[in-house]
Amino acid sequence: MPGSEDTYKEAMSQGHSAAWDGSWPRAAEHYQRALGEFPERLQAVTSLGLAFFELQKYEDALKCYERAIALAPDDPLPLEKAAEIHERSGKIKEAADLSLKVADLYLKLRDPDKAIENWARVTRLTPEHLKAHSRLALVFERLGRTTQAVREYINVAALLQDAGQIEEATRTVEHALKLDPDNPEGRQAYELAKANKTLPKPKRQKGGTGPLRMAAVKEMDKMPPEAARLGQDTPDPVAEARQKALTALAEVLFDISSDDVDEEKAARRGLRFSLGRESGGPDYSRIAKHVSQAIDNQTRARDDDAAGELKDAIEAGLDYPPAYFSLGLLYHRLERKESAQRNLQRSVKHPDYALASRLLIADYEAERNNWNDAAVNYLEALKLAECAILPADLGDAMRQNYDPLIEAHAQEVNVEQLQQLCANIADLLLHPNWRKTLLEARQQMPTAATGSLLTPLASILTQAKSSEMVEAMGRINSLARRGFLRTAMEESFALLSRAPTYLPLHVHMGELLLRQERPPEAIRKFTMVANAYSSRGEAAQATNILRRVVEIAPMDMKSRNRLIEQLMAQGQVDEAIGEYTNLADMYYRLAELNNARSTYEIALRVAQQADANPAWSGRILHRMADIDMQRLDWRQALRVYEQLRTLYPDDKTARSQVIDLNVRLGQEKQASAELDNYLTYLASQAKETEAIEFLDALLSENKDLTFARQRLAELYQQTRQVEKAVAEWDAIGEVLAQKGDLEGAKQAIRAILVLNPPNVEQYRQLLQRLG
Repeated sequence: MPGSEDTYKEAMSQGHSAAWDGSWPRAAEHYQRALGEFPERLQAVTSLGLAFFELQKYEDALKCYERAIALAPDDPLPLEKAAEIHERSGKIKEAADLSLKVADLYLKLRDPDKAIENWARVTRLTPEHLKAHSRLALVFERLGRTTQAVREYINVAALLQDAGQIEEATRTVEHALKLDPDNPEGRQAYELAKANKTLPKPKRQKGGTGPLRMAAVKEMDKMPPEAARLGQDTPDPVAEARQKALTALAEVLFDISSDDVDEEKAARRGLRFSLGRESGGPDYSRIAKHVSQAIDNQTRARDDDAAGELKDAIEAGLDYPPAYFSLGLLYHRLERKESAQRNLQRSVKHPDYALASRLLIADYEAERNNWNDAAVNYLEALKLAECAILPADLGDAMRQNYDPLIEAHAQEVNVEQLQQLCANIADLLLHPNWRKTLLEARQQMPTAATGSLLTPLASILTQAKSSEMVEAMGRINSLARRGFLRTAMEESFALLSRAPTYLPLHVHMGELLLRQERPPEAIRKFTMVANAYSSRGEAAQATNILRRVVEIAPMDMKSRNRLIEQLMAQGQVDEAIGEYTNLADMYYRLAELNNARSTYEIALRVAQQADANPAWSGRILHRMADIDMQRLDWRQALRVYEQLRTLYPDDKTARSQVIDLNVRLGQEKQASAELDNYLTYLASQAKETEAIEFLDALLSENKDLTFARQRLAELYQQTRQVEKAVAEWDAIGEVLAQKGDLEGAKQAIRAILVLNPPNVEQYRQLLQRLG
């Protein structure tokens, strides 16, 4: 049964709009809906492939492009994207083979530049690819690009010579020299060939190591046969995080393959850059060089060399959690434990590396006989591991249940008990298939039979001392609920003497202070707790406490900035921008327009540089423009609305304001050009009805916009609405006549005569009277 054409067009339009905004998850949803109507439509298939590619879902993207290749085998674009996916996935041979096919297709389409681009990709992937170099040499010669042709012919000769075809190699060099007898490379190659000396083979181009490194990383990811025989499907948490970090570092080589780096795009992939120690900014070429060599050394088990390269990459400006984790792990293996800790303390804040970082930190503390710290970190690791296997909605409750256990063992004095706990957790987590082991262990817990999921697995690995903490907190909560706030506070201080670092108790004391109407003291307490959580690497908990502070004291800039820093560190960019806009909104309500606008500007910079929802930029720019309008700063407002018009071509408000502000500033020609630009855009989208509605709305606000009324008349004329077109031309003629523009008025009447309305004779007489 055929699908709905209207539904298909609507879904595709919404998908394109979302893609334009950079909202690829929404774009993918709309394209999938379009494919649900017509699964064989090539445009929908390739559009969905692009959305998956931008989301880094390369396997799904490849399936789309393979489907597109089957639908249109002579179209080079799907093949080209499939080659790019293979390249990013480290599948060098597949990428080279497809790129060769793509080049041939482009040549058939008489597009030599695109053909050259794909042959160059082949030589970048496999520098000694004879066929690609031969095609490049031939095409360069035919295009008259002699210098490049000579270089490629020399590459061909070197490869022929290496294959033992000496005479053919010599003839190739002679042909190259005939093209340009004065070419120094050609002359040198000719002399080497005549002397039977070896010609230099083509080298890998600068920036071409990404696919090679990714291939090596993917090879490392394969489980060895002996592990597979033992049923070990997944590695232990540290090996798993190591592989994830190496893959992320290999991706860096695709994002910064040259000095021309799109930092905004890199930021969307979670990649950040610092200033670097030796220069005024990040040195991308140095970063790429050191990252490439670091990966190469790690895949060859040269840990010392790999650590040095990663350190140099960070010093050159790379600020990236995978780099910190990889360097911390390398230092840990090299017994440089203190250096390892400095890097692991940075990677522990990132959810992808928190579990492995905790395990390594715990091992370090155990080696130093700091058994309390070791136990705390092992328990933190077990907490992360349990939350990873539980349904997402139970994670917060499980984390809270771990808090008393962790606090009890931070104060535990029985060393043997602490050692046993550390050994138990290490044995549980530090082996392959750890998720399966955890699930099986949870099924053996007494609570499993009753259906309870929230009892921590750690409870069967620890002594009962933590239950005393739970009971004491229960008494304090009971007193607070009954309104005995002073008694509850006294009980809290009594418990605090036994557990001074138990942070949930400090949080509860802060809430008691609030109920006692002592907000400054409560804020100081919450701030202390947030600092403590942050120093422990528990960024999520620190964020929750800082949110509470901001809720109590919305104008506390220091706490709000700390909250934003925490959110950015966790990759919660949208939430960070939300905090900026909340503050700006508050300034706005207080009529502090300068502070409001400067805060919006900060939010906009974050939105444009980081992995944020593209809709943020539009909302923020509109608020900035609104402030400029209130301050009667029309030129600044115009600049903002022009930025909105460029970013969001469908934004009717921005389009209307750009036209209106140009009129207010006496720039009517520019206003007319802006209107024509928008109407052309709408026409390209087949939105004539929307264009008419826009012009109607524009004229309802300002009836004297003659150029707008003229465009409306023309649109009515194009859509064969003769009566409305005549009315508009009539109004235009009347306005122009009143202004003394008789020639313009006559042109309007002539336009009416072309339409041949029933009262056409009246207009002929009017034209005669005007002369």
